Amino acid sequence: MVANVANVIAAYANTASRTAGAGMAPRDEGPTFGEVLQETAKSAVDTLRRGETVTALAAVGQADLSDVVQAVSNAEVTLQTVTTVRDKVITAYQEILRMPI
Repeated sequence: MVANVANVIAAYANTASRTAGAGMAPRDEGPTFGEVLQETAKSAVDTLRRGETVTALAAVGQADLSDVVQAVSNAEVTLQTVTTVRDKVITAYQEILRMPI
């Protein structure tokens, strides 16, 4: 999934660099949309991996139960958020496809 997100971000950046108009000033402040999206995706994956790691440590008796509950809860909320955002993006894409040209 992360590789697909990276490909989408690269395609977006490539398209954005080719379509900059003559009247548009270059943006030199803050991160780009692609950078923010990529960082958010990496953070979500890290949260899910942390939940898996802590759960595996608990299975062998090396993690505290409260740490497991917290890590799994964070992973669950992250997964729900990613799923909701994905659904919203798909809905928006479908709406764009329905627009008359």
